[in-house]
Amino acid sequence: MFSRQRLRIHMKKLITAVLLLFPMFIKAQSFQSLDTITAPANYENIYSRMIASDSLASSFVIFIKKEVKKHKHITHSEHVYFLGGEGEMVMGDKTFKVKKGDIIFIPKNTIHALKVTSALPVKILSVQAPLFDGKDRVFTESDTK
Repeated sequence: MFSRQRLRIHMKKLITAVLLLFPMFIKAQSFQSLDTITAPANYENIYSRMIASDSLASSFVIFIKKEVKKHKHITHSEHVYFLGGEGEMVMGDKTFKVKKGDIIFIPKNTIHALKVTSALPVKILSVQAPLFDGKDRVFTESDTK
């Protein structure tokens, strides 16, 4: 039979092993190469594909051919990482050029839009928190007519 001290030592080893292996398990469960995600051959303007989500956040790869009209998210913040293409982004009262490698943080309740300026569609990784279910997108009055 184990003594309490030997039991503690074995439990510490077990807990250490679990803590060391757990991150590898989680990483393997959520790994996906963004380079392999493509849009279908035919889509009108915007194609969005969810790649991960839980109650706290959701991630999408989004392809944009022409534009995303001015809108805001009342309860969501968003990180946008540009994977390809070029465009002109509006965020609040600022307008600026964006290209592959740029990352933008959009605070909740901030009006934003994107106009594609490249021949190729813009491809972005969008990470939104909390979970985005499509209902928290409010277009500005001028773009809903």
